[in-house]
Amino acid sequence: MAREPDPFWWRDAEAGGRPRKVTGGIQIHAGRGAVARSWWSARFLEVVEEVVAGGRLARGRTYARAGQTLELRLAPGSVTASVQGSREQPYRVRIGVTTYGKPEWSRVEEALAGDAWYAAALLAGSMPPEIEGLFASLGLALFPADARDLVMDCSCPDHAVPCKHLAAVFYLLAERFDADPFEVLALRGRDRETLLANLRSRRAAAAAAEDRPAARPAEPAEPAAPPLADVLDAFFSAGPGLDDARRVVPVPTAPDALLDQVPPFAITVRGTPVVDLLRPVYEVLAAPTDRRP
Repeated sequence: MAREPDPFWWRDAEAGGRPRKVTGGIQIHAGRGAVARSWWSARFLEVVEEVVAGGRLARGRTYARAGQTLELRLAPGSVTASVQGSREQPYRVRIGVTTYGKPEWSRVEEALAGDAWYAAALLAGSMPPEIEGLFASLGLALFPADARDLVMDCSCPDHAVPCKHLAAVFYLLAERFDADPFEVLALRGRDRETLLANLRSRRAAAAAAEDRPAARPAEPAEPAAPPLADVLDAFFSAGPGLDDARRVVPVPTAPDALLDQVPPFAITVRGTPVVDLLRPVYEVLAAPTDRRP
């Protein structure tokens, strides 16, 4: 009795076939040993090593070192690549990561701008280890936590996900992150230029606010005067308080008191000072009209 053909024959063929040689492919520089040289790259590979089976992980690293990847593109939330396997046509690889929108990145940038150390480290091409905790304090994740945070797809016939072609791309990403930590942030949705521009803008605004003097409390506005046409009937009448002024009792003053304030005259009339001659005149002028001589 003839055996029915195995409907999954291609899996074994791909698993055991040798990849076609590639000229000028993208390859990692680490010929042996650890691939990651920075803590952020190593942290990214931790996720890979947790979700990729050991055999495929080793074969993926071999693919990465051999330069089997023909093309690698990174965009916000997406990595696409073309990896040459044993078949004639390269396989299409895609890795998806959740990106953060404007509200989330606004919170991240505000926290980063609040500490000059973060901005200085990023400008120097480094990523402080504490930045992962900063993201976590905001309820966000800098790196994918596990396979559930990743969307992985490859056009190869291997039934396992991730396959060795995906693993190869992960290793290439790790080395790319080593060279530029901003690529980690770009994958989450914020490129280098935008991030640094926003950080500078926030820090400049904060510095200007510190230098600006405290605003004085606003003085109460003067009450608006009513239109003249509305107050013509009382415009020339005495205002409040003037009636009281009329009731003030005048203090009695001597008629010739003013003469005591003037400087003494050097002139005399028949030996009598001029001031003394004027005193009777002032007394007459101050007397009531009916009592004047």
